[in-house]
Amino acid sequence: MSSMKAIAPYLGMIVSQLAYGGANILGKLAIERGLSYPVLIVYRHLIAMTIFGPLSYVLERNQRPPLSLSILMKIFVLTLFGATIHLNVFYLGLDYTPPTAASALSCAIPALTFTLAVLFRMEEVKIKNAKGRAKIIGALVCITGALLFTFWQGPLLLGFVKRPLFIVQGKNFGHGSKHYKDDWIKGSVLIFIANATFSVWFILQAKVYEVYPATLSMNALICFFASLQSATLALIFDRNASSWKLEWNIQLITIIYSGIVISGLSYYLQTSCISKRGPVFAAMFSPLNLVLVALFSAFFFAERLHLSSLIGAFAIISGLYMVLWGKSKDRDGKESDEELQIRFLSSSTECNPK
Repeated sequence: MSSMKAIAPYLGMIVSQLAYGGANILGKLAIERGLSYPVLIVYRHLIAMTIFGPLSYVLERNQRPPLSLSILMKIFVLTLFGATIHLNVFYLGLDYTPPTAASALSCAIPALTFTLAVLFRMEEVKIKNAKGRAKIIGALVCITGALLFTFWQGPLLLGFVKRPLFIVQGKNFGHGSKHYKDDWIKGSVLIFIANATFSVWFILQAKVYEVYPATLSMNALICFFASLQSATLALIFDRNASSWKLEWNIQLITIIYSGIVISGLSYYLQTSCISKRGPVFAAMFSPLNLVLVALFSAFFFAERLHLSSLIGAFAIISGLYMVLWGKSKDRDGKESDEELQIRFLSSSTECNPK
């Protein structure tokens, strides 16, 4: 039972990144076929809110702390960074870049989150210490692997299918499409900004959880505020009533998937992992999204994998392992310190009975 609890955060983040990989592919398909991304963001959070709302009311009614204006404002700001700004800017950037390249830019998330965590003293780094060196070197190896994966085009090695399962007629889908240089740069900048706000989201989640330790209720409020904030943006930038009309197609599948799996399951898994292991732990799994999306693209869109892809994937996984090893040593050290304190207090009580 204890071993299962120990590996649960790792499994949770892997499942979360697997879900995000699918969302990147579906989001690209849906946007290329005419889905308005502000509409997608509103609908997906409304779906998640209908799930989180009743669950949080039933399961956390005895442990949910009282809501104050201060806590509501903190959750509102948390939502603004992690859901509203991040998603709107990300989907706007995704309209200019292929999903593999968009996922590759997620390599910035661990570095940015790590830097913010150190600045806010949420992460301790000692270069003279083996675990401190492991975290720094691991983060650098992970980022280097993502850059190799993206920008080094080695020889083609293999493809899993001969013909793509999905054919997209959009202006800029896939590595083989012809991008305008300005569009590529614009998309990369937008996705980098989205990733920066996502790093802030990781840090703020840890801070908000300290004052409101109710995972389901907090996520229900996040989805509520995200739907309101994104609806305001949608009414400003997309006043076409036909954009809100839903039919049974890839757009509706994307909305349902994003609402249940991403805004529902993934939000919950991330919040749980951050509350247990901290924001850097959760952020370090982001580059896995790159590997997963590349595999999805190879299967569904017949993209060929390069030698650089395999080398980059190996570096990403190696760097991730190094950082997680350093984090595990931090946790072992804290647990041993707590055990020593308990022993000291118990021995003091025995020596000085009241």
